[in-house]
Amino acid sequence: MVKPSAETPHHVLRNSILDQMVPRHIHVPTIYVFKPPIMSTLSLDDQFFDSNILKDALSKVLVPFYPVAGRLITSKNGRIDIDCNGEGVLFIEAETSFVLDDFGDFVPSPKLRSLLVPSVDYSNGLSSYPLLLVQYQKPNVLSKPNY
Repeated sequence: MVKPSAETPHHVLRNSILDQMVPRHIHVPTIYVFKPPIMSTLSLDDQFFDSNILKDALSKVLVPFYPVAGRLITSKNGRIDIDCNGEGVLFIEAETSFVLDDFGDFVPSPKLRSLLVPSVDYSNGLSSYPLLLVQYQKPNVLSKPNY
């Protein structure tokens, strides 16, 4: 879990009417792929792919964007709101034997989702899971740089 790097306000943030209309509260999967700069002098072990730098940057950005580090709650009147409690976001470091070419054109499929998107157990209740989940694939197994 990555938490904000500094103290953040603790309060309940009301969701908009539009947010209240969403039938299910689920995570929206998105995939971003980054390769190191071609003309770089960095090796794969250097800062470009250092997960500790990513975690540190995430903890810093969670200070001004502190609601993202909170949890959803159901208020007394049944509204779904954000408890800005600073519990943090899930950061997973994953490994795979696949390379980018194995995924073709990234057509959505259950197999692709199971490999690249963190799974969430929604059965433990609304306030039990983070609002943001990040899965970091180690670059030396996900892509082969062209130098």
